[in-house]
Amino acid sequence: MRVALAQLNLVVGDLEGNVERIVGAMKAAEADRCDLAAFPELAVTGYPPEDLLLKPAFVEDNRDALDRIAAASGRCVAVVGFVDQVGDELFNAAAVCADGRVVGVYHKRELPNYDVFDERRYFVPGSGPVELFRVGGVRVAATICEDAWVADGPLADAGRAGAELIVNVNGSPFHAGKQREREAVLAERARESGCPIVYVNLVGGQDELVFDGGSQVIDASGAVVSRVDRFVDEVFVTDVVVPERRPVPDVPVTEVSAEPAGSPGEVVAGAPPLEPEREVYEALVLGTRDYVQKNGFTDVVVGLSGGVDSSLVATVAVDALGPERVHGVLMPSRYSSQHSITDAEQLATNLGIDRRVIAIEPAHEAFTAMLADSFAGRAPDLTEENLQSRIRGVTLMALSNKLGWLVLTTGNKSESAVGYSTLYGDTAGGFAVIKDVPKLLVYRLCRARNARAGRPLVPEAVLEKAPSAELRPGQRDDQSLPAYEQLDPIIEAYVDEDRTASELVEMGFDPAVVQRIVRLIDLAEYKRRQSPPGVRLSTKAFGKDRRLPITNRYRG
Repeated sequence: MRVALAQLNLVVGDLEGNVERIVGAMKAAEADRCDLAAFPELAVTGYPPEDLLLKPAFVEDNRDALDRIAAASGRCVAVVGFVDQVGDELFNAAAVCADGRVVGVYHKRELPNYDVFDERRYFVPGSGPVELFRVGGVRVAATICEDAWVADGPLADAGRAGAELIVNVNGSPFHAGKQREREAVLAERARESGCPIVYVNLVGGQDELVFDGGSQVIDASGAVVSRVDRFVDEVFVTDVVVPERRPVPDVPVTEVSAEPAGSPGEVVAGAPPLEPEREVYEALVLGTRDYVQKNGFTDVVVGLSGGVDSSLVATVAVDALGPERVHGVLMPSRYSSQHSITDAEQLATNLGIDRRVIAIEPAHEAFTAMLADSFAGRAPDLTEENLQSRIRGVTLMALSNKLGWLVLTTGNKSESAVGYSTLYGDTAGGFAVIKDVPKLLVYRLCRARNARAGRPLVPEAVLEKAPSAELRPGQRDDQSLPAYEQLDPIIEAYVDEDRTASELVEMGFDPAVVQRIVRLIDLAEYKRRQSPPGVRLSTKAFGKDRRLPITNRYRG
């Protein structure tokens, strides 16, 4: 059976654009003599549509869009995700389209309501018996995303009903290591159902979420026989070997196409798995590119400090948009070291990006004089340090307003966790590229990117020097925080794993350090609520994943 896995980059709310993309892929699949083309979950609306679903007109427009897709269908059967409405109830649905019409609809039975998912806010779970469709002589069952993550659930039911092939359409967001989890789960479902599975996933960035694709075909034994390249928009055509199974009496089968259109061909194996640092880096690139372009920007601006964080952000931006669309701004102060300036200049040269120098000393002097009477009799402290960061934030936002550049902020997860940032200073901007990247991973990503380039895009001096905000003479991060080798594991356990302070102590972390870091993380919640969105990479990113109260006295 010849199948097209339409791993498309679609846009939430762009019904016209999504229809055009889907119909184009359907025509390509028809030209390749495919029997079936599978599209992502909620392909018509884009995923996740969130509170657009509360607008009745949007739901109606989505159904009109599906009708146009169905009208364009031919012999190649298309399985397309959309929002179905029955009475007052909404369903996350997949339409089976062929010969100019919708021949059947499946309603998603398992609705996720954890992590970044909130589907029970909008949808009602599907119910009823399994419906099979005969496509190219093969009995096919349609399922949707979470259906595949439940043991003895919808996919097992499809197998018991006599399905010979299961199509599973998805809007499955990325986190590090997710593809390995998917393949393990799909292998279990294939063995459980006794059927090959055609798994099709969305690709692209949507606000904080990145969808990495990873579409694939799994045979009935649980082995992956075809993989589509991850993080790319592609219509991937492969022939699927479908073992015959006995039909189950009294299970209805809707006839769609009796004989296969394509001649027997060769199974296309596709792409190998990605290394851990590479998949994270590709997620950053895709998430940044799509956030910038889908929101109508062309260019971005990055404040270059000569540090590792701004170096990684600028490098990702260049890979996402091209060097001509990335602008670096050096904003030295009275405390900036000469090596930080030269390191930033070297980075800009290595990346081939535009750069300019805007010294902040005049503004710093003006603010200091303006506030002198109010600060009289008080020693300089963090206030004066934060002034410098806020001047830089104002400078970048002024460039953004005047020149139309989107500001990319440069704070990492380690800093954001403990509040080692300045509200309305280095947190000011439109998109936080590395907000879910711990500091130690920042270094690994830079080194891995340099290795792929075969030359130091990020200067070696940047990777070797001690991290510093340079807001006072001789400042280093480790004067305010534990070493990142100690800090990052505590953050991972407290934030990503939801451990309490007492549990961290039981795990062997130093009690005094734990109490200090946990307090900093809790106190910084109000800062994180006011920070821009950024790429989600972990299972517990700040934003959609982790929603703790700002006013909170629990100290477990």
